[in-house]
Amino acid sequence: MLAAGALALPCQGAPVPDAAPTETSSLQRNDARLMLDYQTVRVPGDSPIDLMGFHVYMPVADGISVGAGLLAPLVSGRYGGFMGASVGVQGRLRLGGPVVALAALSAGGGAGGRSPEHAKQLSGTGSFVRGQLALGYDAGDFTVGAGVSRLKFRRSLIDNSQLNVFLDIPFSYLSGSYATRGQPLSPADDQRAAREMGETMLSFSLDNYRQLNAKGSYQGTVRTGEFQFSHFLAADLYWFANFASAYSGLPTYNQLTGGLGWRWRPAPAWRLYAQLGVGSGGYAPEQIDTGPGLLVYPRLSAEYGLTRDLGLAVSAGYLTAPKGSSRNPTYGLTLTRHLRSGQGDDSAGPALYEGLRITLLHQTDAQLRYRDVDRPALHMLGLQIDMPVSDRWYLPLQASAAYTSYLGYPGYAEIFAGVGVQTHLAPGERVQAFGQLLAGANVHGKGGKAGAGVRYVLDDRLAVSLSGGRIEARSSGGGRYSANNIVVGLDYRFAVPAR
Repeated sequence: MLAAGALALPCQGAPVPDAAPTETSSLQRNDARLMLDYQTVRVPGDSPIDLMGFHVYMPVADGISVGAGLLAPLVSGRYGGFMGASVGVQGRLRLGGPVVALAALSAGGGAGGRSPEHAKQLSGTGSFVRGQLALGYDAGDFTVGAGVSRLKFRRSLIDNSQLNVFLDIPFSYLSGSYATRGQPLSPADDQRAAREMGETMLSFSLDNYRQLNAKGSYQGTVRTGEFQFSHFLAADLYWFANFASAYSGLPTYNQLTGGLGWRWRPAPAWRLYAQLGVGSGGYAPEQIDTGPGLLVYPRLSAEYGLTRDLGLAVSAGYLTAPKGSSRNPTYGLTLTRHLRSGQGDDSAGPALYEGLRITLLHQTDAQLRYRDVDRPALHMLGLQIDMPVSDRWYLPLQASAAYTSYLGYPGYAEIFAGVGVQTHLAPGERVQAFGQLLAGANVHGKGGKAGAGVRYVLDDRLAVSLSGGRIEARSSGGGRYSANNIVVGLDYRFAVPAR
């Protein structure tokens, strides 16, 4: 290498050509942190509830991060199906050497209990605030520590301070400007993406849990819609996170699982997958007995490649609650979008930037009626993921949960997916109109949503939106839910290398 460099030097006295301009990279490295924490919360007059937290934080200033997270029980009490979601802010201060101090404050909504009536006592109105103060040891690849957390659900039995332990893991990812979507990566960026990013899968499934010897009051099949994020650690080894919510059987039965999977490639168009997930979920042990919530879910699937980047799979598995009686053979259908970064053996040119939009929503359901009776307005927080198909069309997936009570109970939730259309946004323009049609379910059963609004672009990454619409749903008993909704959104927009 030194000899080659020497031969490339111009001879002494010869004119030196201008240096070649350095290629500007469109890829930006982004830092984030994943925090896993655990605490056991006292419940006056009842068994304690243990809560595992899963939180993602992104820095917005030196030592300050914002993020979102989920809380769910594992092995204590009989609160399977309890779940809370929140948004919050975290401060991080290095005290000296490897010692850091953490402080966090979050707010959100959630609910659960042994039965719907018990949920009123355990979860109150469904809204909560949570604070955390802790000290940690920063080992570089992770930070581990302990402190005190305080959790308060409004008008509920949960209002305590307790010991909290945590594991904080930094990670980074590469992304491009949202304006670059659809454009090819430069050769240098394509090689960098191949080295540093690897393959990701975004999957949407319709899964069915057929109960065996059910001991709860509901003994039918639970039918869920699931969203799974998977990222490959090696050529065929991947980790995943999966969120599921029921649209039929027990509407809004929910679960969160994560784990590892392996892929085999028996033929060019076929892929086989085996994965093992562990997590928490359920509805209420009185209706489906997942005990304290702990779930174990092994699943096999066979995928056929419809295109190079889109696959359709059938799956079979066995979902079990080790500390409850719930045992469920499962079967389902999955549509997967493969995002491959950088050059590969089957590459047909450089990767392209694929745009993604993640929106934090605040939704108010006004003029709400159920069973032809006027009800109070319902307020909820939600998350929507938009996967653009073109400049004008996109596929939205939306999940929301209320932080106010509904029909006197906490725990209203809904999940919807569908299609959206938006006006073309030319360079320099800031206002974009959009509309979307969604199908899914709320706590009563299957339903639909329609909405339209405008988006105002603040910069390449951030935008705000305001929309209005209508939701309709029906219970299995024929009860009709209807409401007009007003939605305020904050968009985070970016693009990732994909093929």
